[in-house]
Order: sequence, then structure tokens, then C-alpha cells
Amino acid sequence: MDEMEEELKCPVCGSFFREPIILPCSHNICLACARNILVQTPDAESPQSSGASGSGVSDYDYLDLDKMSLYSEADSGYGSYGGFVSAPTTPCQKSPNGVRVFPPAVLQPPSQHHLLGHPGSLPPIPRNSCLTCPQCHRSLILDERGLRGFAKNRVLEGVVDRYQQSKTAALKCQLCEKSPKEATVMCEQCDVFYCDPCRLRCHPPRGPLAKHRLVPPAQGRISRRTSPRKISTCTEHELENLSMYCVQCKMPVCYQCLEEGKHGTHEVKALGAMWKLHKGQLSQALNILSDRATEAKEFLVQLRNMVQHIQENGVEFEACLVAQCDALIDALNRRKAQLLTRVNNEHEHKLKVVRDQISHCTVKLRQTTGLMEYCLEVIKENDPSGFLQISDALIRRVHMTEGQWGKGTLTPRMTSDFDLTLDSGPLLQTIHQLDFIQMKVPSAPMLQLEECCTINNSATLSWKQPPLSTIAVDGYILELDDGNGGQFREVYVGTETICTVDGLHYNSTYMSRVKAFNTSGVGQYSKTLAMQTSEIAWFTFDPASAHPDIILSNDNLTVTCNSYDDRVVMGNSGFSRGVHYWEITVDRYDNHPDPAFGVARGDVLKDVMLGKDDKAWAMYVDNNRSWFMHNNSHTNRTDGGVNEEATVGVLLDFTRGVLIFLINDEQQGPVAFEGIEGIYYPAVSLNRNVQVTLHTGLPIPDFYTPGEADLSGSVC
Repeated sequence: MDEMEEELKCPVCGSFFREPIILPCSHNICLACARNILVQTPDAESPQSSGASGSGVSDYDYLDLDKMSLYSEADSGYGSYGGFVSAPTTPCQKSPNGVRVFPPAVLQPPSQHHLLGHPGSLPPIPRNSCLTCPQCHRSLILDERGLRGFAKNRVLEGVVDRYQQSKTAALKCQLCEKSPKEATVMCEQCDVFYCDPCRLRCHPPRGPLAKHRLVPPAQGRISRRTSPRKISTCTEHELENLSMYCVQCKMPVCYQCLEEGKHGTHEVKALGAMWKLHKGQLSQALNILSDRATEAKEFLVQLRNMVQHIQENGVEFEACLVAQCDALIDALNRRKAQLLTRVNNEHEHKLKVVRDQISHCTVKLRQTTGLMEYCLEVIKENDPSGFLQISDALIRRVHMTEGQWGKGTLTPRMTSDFDLTLDSGPLLQTIHQLDFIQMKVPSAPMLQLEECCTINNSATLSWKQPPLSTIAVDGYILELDDGNGGQFREVYVGTETICTVDGLHYNSTYMSRVKAFNTSGVGQYSKTLAMQTSEIAWFTFDPASAHPDIILSNDNLTVTCNSYDDRVVMGNSGFSRGVHYWEITVDRYDNHPDPAFGVARGDVLKDVMLGKDDKAWAMYVDNNRSWFMHNNSHTNRTDGGVNEEATVGVLLDFTRGVLIFLINDEQQGPVAFEGIEGIYYPAVSLNRNVQVTLHTGLPIPDFYTPGEADLSGSVC
């Protein structure tokens, strides 16, 4: 609560707010202080004739001052203070809070007519009175209503009252005439605190007073705070309650305001709904700011720990330096003092940087905590209109304060390590050249998880050096295991900090790590990162490896040929592990050609039917039957062919080393090939009479259980 106290003090008088009013810039000021700092300007410098008053509108374009009825239609009333030539003739002074306060002008005393006609009232505000905000130094011209045109900040007034009550150690009797005694009870009906003598004298337990409920003072204080909120009335129409909220003017209004047409074209919403909406927005912003404050507290703990580490490391480093210097000959003693001075300077520099950061962060955290506590107290207020008068400004302040805790604010500016090592190896004749040199190996790199990813059977890894590391790095070594818990192996050595590794096994988990090296040696490994490759393969036909007569379309998923001879096209992904299934649909089938489907090595012949050489394993099919073919050997003729809209499926199972073909979701013949191992690419051969489309990323057919293939050829 102590941090909130500055939020509750007037920037002019430095005391707690008394009858605070809200300026159009969203800042607050005591009503009496506002009257004290008024400045009267001559008619010639009024907003209608002075261009300076309009120069600041762009700075506060979120304020529609005309709609707030504080200024004339010709000018918004905002501008730099220097635009008024009759501005104060004496220098500005500072309030107890340290902000600039312009002294008041000499106002004419009220006439006798005013004193007689309005006994006890304050003197009127002279024409063209100017008020300058003591915090943002924006100036405005008051209209004929004077200070009455500014809304009272009832929420702030209520927060101040609660804060002052919380600082009071004991509640005092309200009826004691001289020195009030400590109150012992409170009457909920009378709303008065009594001590025992005053209660017996003024509130006897008989007659109508016998039905009053007396409670302890602490409970009475709580009941006062939780009493029903007062219904606010309109400043323009004192008999009307504020029930609506003008979104464009950002102010509560009554029904009579709407009937008079002041807000006829504006968007108007229910006061209660906007109250809840703005409370929710402020609460949401406070949650974010609260997280920042928590991070700041943790950061302060980290900085304080760094002070201890710096001190410990400094002492340890100094001891090592002294030991090394004492072991050298007398000539080293003269150099020792210089080296100790450098170490102490480094020590003090690090401490100064960290302590300065601690001080800066502590001040910022105190301001943040004060704003948070103030906002929480404002949220407790039950006055919707009063809350909405200040909610926008508080939300902006919270967002602005949260932005001040942005990236880098909670990062130490100094490392606690001393990156200096004394080299005691030189010969005695080089003692005069003795100096500190960096002889440390690099720190362990940090893997950037947000940039590391896997796509199909490729893995991309990214890393960087620790933020505070100043040790030179000559290069990096990236290592991966075999995807099956085996030994790590080097896959990249170089200076780049990002690497993509292709050709990994599908449905495998690879462990990856990286380390840095320089002329002093190799550093520690980074943390190990597990990378999971895709379980199901997504691929297309590969135009780079296809025969020149091949024609691809549909993002390389549809293929045909411009030759009457069979030509081969392969997929762009190779398989060596797991179970994979893909399908090819026949889009066009003319003149009974013999397309072939299967798998092949990367160096398969591209100008003959698939399966003619020993690099391919395929099934070729016409409209009536099919054959399996490898190395130009035809086997297992099976009835059933393809036509237009037929679907051919290829099932490649490395767990059993088998290749199976399907036509229209039925297994075609027995297991086509066994002993499948190595790297295979999906492949198709066709001529101009056939067009097919590839479908990938498909689940394994329901009839098939991986690792349990029907080697006898029957359909499961």
C-alpha cells in the first residue's frame, strides 16, 4: 500500500487529493489547487484568435474536447503554454512532488455584488482563464462554467479516504467534544462511532434506539466500505441520474442529454455494461502487468545473487592471481600490482553496473507496484461513472508501464564471470609484456526451440551463443544420433548457426546437440533436443529426377507423358524405415496401356518400363490382369486390371521387408517382393495414354497389421 501513496497526492500541493477533478488529459488535481494556478489571458489571445492553442491537437487526438463541452467550436483549447503571450510573467516553480507548477495570475477580487448576492460562494472565474496541467504541461481555456465544467473524480476521492482510514491505528469517537476517545461500537443505522460514555449518553438502549444494531468499530468500517454505491447525477442536469455512456465522447450521460441531441449521432451504450467492460479490460491489463512485476522481483533476486557471485568470483580470481605472481621472480612483483589494479577495476565495474541496474529496476518496480495497488483500489470502487471517467487513462498507463518492462529490461547487463586467465608460461625475458589474455573455450550454445522444427524426414536446428558470452567462437559442431538411441555422429561443422538435415528416417526420434569451438578447444555441448520426424510421409513427384518426356501438373501430384514409350518418374522422398502407404488414381486410360507402379533406387533407368532393370520393384497392369516385375523378370500374373478412376495402392513395410500392391482397396496377388531393405523412392512408369494422380499421407489399410504380413498371399 505504501507504494500507492504517490498516486494519491496532488501534483501541485503534494498532499492527498481533496475534491479532485479530472482534466481532459486524464490527470487529476485538487479543486482548490486548480483555482490557485489559473492564469487569465487577454481577449486577443483567446483560442478564436490564437493559433498556438490548436497546435497540440495532434498530440492528444484521442480527446474530443468539443464533445466534452469545455471549449469553443472554433478550437479544441489544447496547445503549448507558450502560445499565450500573457502567460505567467514569473518563472515556474516546483511542487512538493517535483512537477512544474505555474504561479497564478493576479485575479481581480470579486465585486461587492457577487459577495452580497452569493454569500459563502467562491468568486467567479474570469473570462479567458487558462489552466495548465502541472504534469503534462498542456494548457486549455475554460468556458463560462469555469472549473465546474470538469468532472469530479469520485473514485479517486474514495480511494484516498479508504487509504487514510487504513493508516489510522484506531477509530475515534465522533461525539467526543475535546480529545476523542477510542470508539468501542458503531451504530449501523446512525452511521456513527461511539465510545462507551457517549453511547450511554447519546444512544441509550431504549425506545426507538433499542432496535438499532451496534457492531464493533472494525466491522463498522467494513460495512461503510461495502455500503451501496451512490447513484451519480448528471453535471448538466442535476435531477437526472447518469444511466448511459457515450462511446465517442467517453463520458457518462443521462437521458435528457440524449433528448437534447448533444449525442444524437454518437454510439451510446448502457452504463452498467460499459462499467463491466472497462473493469474487465483494466483487470486483464493488470494481470499482464502483475506478471511483469513478478518477473521483475525474480530478476532482482537474480541480480542480488549476481552481486554475491561477482564478489565470490572476484575473491577467487584475486587469490589465483596473487598465487601465480608470488611464484614468479622478483621482476613479476612490479607487474603484479598493475594486474591487481585491473582485476579490482573490473570487479568494481561489474558491481557498479549490476548495482545501478538493481537501483533502476527497484525504482521502476516500486512505481509499477504503486500503480497496480492504485488500480486495484480503483477496481474496488462501486461508482460506474466515476470509474469510467478514469478507466481509459488507467488502462493506457498500465499498458505503457507494461511496455517499459519490454524486451531487454529484465536481462542482466553484466556477467558475473571474469573472462580473464593469467598466462604464466612465458620466459623471464617477456615478463614486461605480461598481460591478460582470453584462453577459455566457448560456452555451450543455446538451442533456439522456437526455430527448431521437423518437416517429413528433414530436421532444422537453430542455435546461438549465450547472451552475455564474450568469448570468440570459430565454429560449431552439430551432432545427431541414428534415430534409434545409437551413437551420436557429426552432421555439420561450420560457422553457420542454422542447419537442415535431410534424409532422416520417418517416424523416428533423433537426439541432437551442438557445441562450439575456438583455438583454445571445444566447449561443452548444448542441452540435448529430441526431434520427431513425421509418422506419415507427404511427398510429390520429383521434376528434377524425372525423364524429360514426363509432364507434371497439380503441384507435381499429377503426371502424364508426351511419348508413346514408357517413362519413369519418382517421388521426392526416399524411405528406409517404417511402414508407408500411398495411392495413385488413374485419371485417364486410353488404348489399353501398361502403366507400372512400385519403388526404385535413386539410379533407376528412366527411359524403360519400371522393373526392367535391377533397380526397381514394380507391378505393371493392363485392363484385365497384372504382373510383378523386377530385373525384367515377370511373375505372379493375377486377374483384375485397371481402368479410368481405378485406384492403385502401394504398401511398403520395412519392419517385415515386404512390398504389397492393391487395386481398388483389395490386395492384388500375394506379397509382391520380400527382403526389402535400403533406401527406396516411390516410382511410376507410363506413356501418353495414361494420366495418374498421387495421394500421400494416407493411413495404413485396415486389413494390414505392420510386422504381420501375410506371406502366403491371402487377403487378410
